[in-house]
Amino acid sequence: MPFPSPDLKLIAVDMDGTLLDGEGNVPASLWPLLQRLSGRGILFVPSSGRQLATLRRTFDGHDSDMVFIAENGAYVVHGDAEISTDAVDPAFAASVVRRVRTLVADGSDLGLVVCGKRSAYIERTDDAFRSEADRYYAALEETHDLLTVDDQILKLAIFDFDEAARTAPDLEDWKATHQVVVSGHHWIDVMNQGVNKGLALERLQSALGVTRDQTAAFGDYLNDLELLEAAGLSFAMANAHPDVLARARFRAPANTENGVVATVERMLG
Repeated sequence: MPFPSPDLKLIAVDMDGTLLDGEGNVPASLWPLLQRLSGRGILFVPSSGRQLATLRRTFDGHDSDMVFIAENGAYVVHGDAEISTDAVDPAFAASVVRRVRTLVADGSDLGLVVCGKRSAYIERTDDAFRSEADRYYAALEETHDLLTVDDQILKLAIFDFDEAARTAPDLEDWKATHQVVVSGHHWIDVMNQGVNKGLALERLQSALGVTRDQTAAFGDYLNDLELLEAAGLSFAMANAHPDVLARARFRAPANTENGVVATVERMLG
C-alpha cells in the first residue's frame, strides 16, 4: 500500500515482535539506518515495556541522542534529559506484591518484577524465572522481600509460566484504579491509569514541538495501540495481533522480514 512521505521528525518503534527479529536481535541493517536518520534530524524512539537500562544496553554506542520510551510509557528520556515519569503509589505496589504471593500460594506459577527507576527487583530467584527476567531487565536486583524495595516504582510486571490471559481475570478489580495490560503471552503489566506508550509519545511530541503528522510508529501487540494512534503514520507488522492490524493505517512486513527497516528506508526514499 502506498503511503505519503511526510516531514518526519520522530519514528517510534516497539521492540519485541516489531523491530527485533525472530531470534530477539536487532537487525544489523538498523545501524546504518540510524546514521541516515540522524543526518536528516529524525529521532528514533524505541518504545517498549522494557526498562531504560535494557534499552540503553541494546543500543549501546548509538544512544547519545536517542529517545527512549521505557516501561510501557511510564518513563521517557531524551539523552540524559528526563521527559516524563509516572510512578505507582507505594501502598498500591505493596498490594500487588501481596496479591501475587496469594495467587502463588493458591497454585499459580507466577513471578513478579517490581520495576523501579534505578533497577528492577525480584524475590523469586529460581533459574527458570531469573532467565525470563534477565531477558528484559539489564539492571536487576534480588531481594528477600519486595515490600522493602526503596525506589520509585514505575511498573509491576507479572510473569505467568502458563499464560497471562489465565491470570488476568484474577486482577480485574485493579482496573478500577490502575491499568492492567496483557503485554505478551506470559506477561501482565500493572501501571498507573492512563499510562501507555501513546501518552508518552504525545508528551514527547509536546516537549520537542513535533506534530502527530511528523511522527511514524510501528507495533504488533495490544500495548502498542495507543502508540499507533498518536502517530500520523501508523504501521502494524504483518505478524501483528488482529486488533492492531485493524487499527493501524498501514501494514509493514513481519519482524522476521526486517519490516521496520525496510519500511523506513522506503519512507526516506
